Amino acid sequence: MNNNVVRFLLTFFLGWIGSLIINHTSLKPDGWKSRTLAYIVLGYITLGIYTLVASICNLTFDPSKAKNIGYFKA
Repeated sequence: MNNNVVRFLLTFFLGWIGSLIINHTSLKPDGWKSRTLAYIVLGYITLGIYTLVASICNLTFDPSKAKNIGYFKA
């Protein structure tokens, strides 16, 4: 299974817990860090919409871009 699909599934079904898992496994893209706090706060404030959007963006993660939703350069 593709790493992007695994990140999507973890983030979507586990929310911020998935973000914590991604940060501490090989699923984290090299040189990037997941915005765990953003998953917690924005997911709560937007009633899960942020988590859904970030999950979908995990499918199209592109390390050559300066920004990716849910991630920042480490």
